[in-house]
Amino acid sequence: MTTARLPLFPLNTVLFPGLVLPLNVFEQRYRALMRDLLKLGEDAPRRFAVVAIRDGHEVAPTATGLPDATARTELGPAAGFGSDPLAAFHPVGCVADAATVREREDGGFEVLATGTSRIRLVSVDTGGAYLTAETEEIPEREGDGAGALASGVVRAFRTYQKRLAGASERSLAGEQELPGEPSVLSYLVAAAAVLDTPDKQELLEAADTAERLRKELKLLRAESAVIRNIPSLPAVELTRQPMSPN
Repeated sequence: MTTARLPLFPLNTVLFPGLVLPLNVFEQRYRALMRDLLKLGEDAPRRFAVVAIRDGHEVAPTATGLPDATARTELGPAAGFGSDPLAAFHPVGCVADAATVREREDGGFEVLATGTSRIRLVSVDTGGAYLTAETEEIPEREGDGAGALASGVVRAFRTYQKRLAGASERSLAGEQELPGEPSVLSYLVAAAAVLDTPDKQELLEAADTAERLRKELKLLRAESAVIRNIPSLPAVELTRQPMSPN
């Protein structure tokens, strides 16, 4: 099992391998993380681990209501995550490789990263300017019947997208070719489907590609059945990812 110590970036969303993640970084702990990434050589990977928050706050609290980027936040790398940060996060996350790290005049950063591989948290260290974690890489295994399941997921996903788009024949899924490689397809569908964090996390944690596709087929069919009776739902972009307010 391959292990690595990585900077930790907790979010209220799930990152999947192959998917792009834009970040707006303004908290001091994450500014420090980005400054350290910029110190690496140009050819060195600028990697950090993204984990979904199970119990805590993506942004350290400032006041009642929405976070205020100009207000003084709680100090410390574990602010908002309680006395045991490891328990505040889902155990499986994704390594992110920052292709672009651009510092703004106000000291914050605009970051564009891409998910690369799944990891499991082993321990979390709160001793630095930001959280770091000992992680184990989780290999992606295809599993039995992934190819046949992928074909079923493609059909179910196209139906799901059409219903999200109001049963229009001009759905985005119908216009764009979906990847044929089962694992790539499984992560794209997991990211694109409008699901809550526990469902997305369950897909990320699937034992192999076949299990993920099997779960997606069940979820897509269930969601399509619901949408069929609520035709006014807005359309969603195929690969839309939320912008983090960190």
